[in-house]
Amino acid sequence: MESVESGPDSTGNRRAADLAFGSIWRQVLAKYRRTGITAAAGTDGLPLVAIVGRPNVGKSTLFNRLTHSRRSIVGDEPGITRDRIYGEYEWSGRRFRVVDTGGIVPDDPELIPTEIFAQAKVALAEADVLILVIDARTELASPDYDLVKMLIRGGKPVFLAVNKVEGDAMAAEAENFRRLGIRNVFPISSEHGLGIGDMLDAISEALPVPIPDPVDSLADAGDAAAAAKEAFSEAEAEELEEAAEEVLGPEPDLDEEFPQDSDDPDAAPLHRSHGEFEQHETSIAIIGRPNVGKSTLLNALTGTSRAIVSPIAGTTRDAVDEVVEFEGTQLRFVDTAGIRRKGKTHLMAEKLSVIMARRHLEAADVALLVIDATEGVTGADATIGGYAHESGRSVIILVNKWDAVTTGRTDGKPPADREIFETQLRRVLKYLSYAPVIFLSALEGTGLARVLNEVKAVAIERRKRVSTGQMNRFLDKVDFQRASVPMSKRIRIFYMTQAAVAPPTFILFTDRDIKLHFSFERFLENQIREAFGFKGTPIWFKIRARNTKKE
Repeated sequence: MESVESGPDSTGNRRAADLAFGSIWRQVLAKYRRTGITAAAGTDGLPLVAIVGRPNVGKSTLFNRLTHSRRSIVGDEPGITRDRIYGEYEWSGRRFRVVDTGGIVPDDPELIPTEIFAQAKVALAEADVLILVIDARTELASPDYDLVKMLIRGGKPVFLAVNKVEGDAMAAEAENFRRLGIRNVFPISSEHGLGIGDMLDAISEALPVPIPDPVDSLADAGDAAAAAKEAFSEAEAEELEEAAEEVLGPEPDLDEEFPQDSDDPDAAPLHRSHGEFEQHETSIAIIGRPNVGKSTLLNALTGTSRAIVSPIAGTTRDAVDEVVEFEGTQLRFVDTAGIRRKGKTHLMAEKLSVIMARRHLEAADVALLVIDATEGVTGADATIGGYAHESGRSVIILVNKWDAVTTGRTDGKPPADREIFETQLRRVLKYLSYAPVIFLSALEGTGLARVLNEVKAVAIERRKRVSTGQMNRFLDKVDFQRASVPMSKRIRIFYMTQAAVAPPTFILFTDRDIKLHFSFERFLENQIREAFGFKGTPIWFKIRARNTKKE
């Protein structure tokens, strides 16, 4: 190396260079000498906290308290939660994910408890920290000790939340639960939010430190190397950069990976007027009657065992969601509970699950209406499809279990004909004439590729926008005399414009302020679909008369 000139200024520069080199070297050491637990794989690499315990001890109440939501159904009936429910929370500047699990009964031979235990074990394997919830008003039993042994054997930090502690007397009794052998014991009340802050303080200290983004780390290293250039000679600076690149890898092109805003008019806009925008995630609600194969479909589409599947109707209660990346698009599939009539629901958990299913449907972009091919299209299917249609969701009709009435038929009858079945389906679901129909078997995995393609296509159609000029040119070509509408209900449309998307909503500027006749509305909708598409999505119309007086 060439020598560096000495002097007062060079001494200061040398100190700055030493600090720069130390910054790089600390990153090098951190990469290879990092100790501790890495964050579990998941959303943004956030650490995961699992809430576990026996049935009916208040796990879902604690989960809802932490996530500030009512995501998990809460009730007095034991065993309400069955699948894994995920959420996020932030405490003292630390963000982490939370997963609610079903009540664990390890030795129960019944199908549903066994499946709940299997789902809980997945959460235990994913989690970085465990919260064991115990009911302070119950006596300890052998299953509690067995569960504690299983958790401690996992080698992960375990915190004992003695729930339903309300008052100083009960707080003192919570100390008796130290007999379980867990060091960190916290008396809490999930319902009233008592004692949860102290527990979260301890959990935050036990959470693994998230691994920094390697792109950010390399960017910092590049800044340090740039500072060193000013103090070192050219040869020394090159040697420093080579040492950093050898260990940390080449510096990424940040402009290429994170492009800045462009003035290019052809570039895809991130935000447009009237609420239209390019979504990076599409929410898809899987809806239908109980036991038509919704959970099996979720598992098949996501390639996981995310939802419990059983032949027992009403197995799913909480909505279960999973994200799939398909051709650069994030698709969030939400498995909802089977929707049935009010008179058919008896337990409070069943009633709440139906309400939650309706809410998740209304929050979705696309609804997958699942129909059981072995039972045909029923009145309940038509009712559920009506919910999706009236709420403005895009709809795709899935005829599941198609193999059971064709290649796998065992009742001696001839295989079902696809065209005849679809004709019958269209007759019952006349208002969903715009919805594509897919015949599939979630169990066998047939037809799933088309589902993903249709979901992506329908989501694009749902957010399509037609300019006012295009609509007016379209109006000039439409022969409204063909519409079978009584003369008293006929109106004149001066022009029309698309006011919103998702679903596409058009405002008609007319000569009279009257409600559109259903025949005229159907005719106009068919003409719009023929000209512009809008596959799979309902179209809404609003009337604005020229002679309407403003108040």
